[in-house]
Amino acid sequence: MQKYYIGTLNNISKVGLNRLTDNYELTDDLDKAEGIVVRSYKMHDMDFSDNLLAIGRAGAGVNNIPLDKCADRGIVVFNTPGANSNAVKELVIGGLIMAARNTYEAITWADSLEGDVAAQVEKGKKQFKGTEISGKTLGIIGLGAIGAKVANAAHALGMNVVGNSVVVSPLLTAPCKMYDSIPEMVEVCDYVSIHVPSLPATKGMINKELISHMKDGAVILNYARPDLIVEEDVLEAVKSGKISKYMTDLADENLINVPGVIATPHLGASTAEAEDNCAAMAVDELMDYFENGNIRNSVNFPAVTVDPKEGTVKACILYKGIEDISSAVKEAVGADNVCGLTDGKKRTEYGYAIALIGEGTDTSALEKIDGVLKVRVIG
Repeated sequence: MQKYYIGTLNNISKVGLNRLTDNYELTDDLDKAEGIVVRSYKMHDMDFSDNLLAIGRAGAGVNNIPLDKCADRGIVVFNTPGANSNAVKELVIGGLIMAARNTYEAITWADSLEGDVAAQVEKGKKQFKGTEISGKTLGIIGLGAIGAKVANAAHALGMNVVGNSVVVSPLLTAPCKMYDSIPEMVEVCDYVSIHVPSLPATKGMINKELISHMKDGAVILNYARPDLIVEEDVLEAVKSGKISKYMTDLADENLINVPGVIATPHLGASTAEAEDNCAAMAVDELMDYFENGNIRNSVNFPAVTVDPKEGTVKACILYKGIEDISSAVKEAVGADNVCGLTDGKKRTEYGYAIALIGEGTDTSALEKIDGVLKVRVIG
């Protein structure tokens, strides 16, 4: 079997890299690599070698990777949705409790004490009296893998859970009243936690208008993406007391040392377990693509998986803008030589198809089809 070279950017978990079989070899020469495993390294200014077939992002967000540039070069970009979901869930629940019990403020105050600390503690602790989360209502925007796990954990702690989501993960087991309208949902919430990707439709969704619908003293939790909020609107709401706290894992220069804002330094996936899970999933996706042509969890090409068939080879075709790839393939190699073709549902103009072609058939004509970006023949 062909040997594939894998490059890495950032420190990638050995648990993941150790899954590579003898058909793979790690390399520091990225021009030689057919695959790259990356975490947060910014790749927008990189020049990609013609050898590069795929990038595995060990994590969910792909803002650090130029997706369209990769798609135009026939480079498949994978991510690992759900692999770090438990780690993020635990941090969100920790933020919820920290907000309710004023834990951060209390610790900061206690660290400043001198002299008879015990006496000062007894006298001063009442200023940090909080509330319990049991019986309170948590509204979750986005019930994917992370949002669903947050919902389940919050319900187990006695909270009422309501939600708004385009797609609901099957991981959700907690009772959750669904709202079509986010403004209507937040009206009943003591806490609002957002768990959606950064898209044109979601950027700036937590803004002055939505905040006006929230309960006075509500808490906003954003452990997803910084641009989901209009930062100045949230800070103004915290300053006025409309929002009692803004809890986030997305610290920036505007969120440090601001009363009512508790910002952690992007710790959501920073656990040994999450790093191992993400790396393992990314490596598995790359190997399945290289060896079998299967695409699972790509962010720039559609998902396609096809089992091998005796007497055929797999022609794996990445393309752009072709309306009828099946007819184009049959015309290129002869309809009698095509034993089956699976075409992924295009989310954009980029598509992917796997054709089962009879062994011995000349497949070189596939690369000449107008709109074909890259062809690999496996088998």
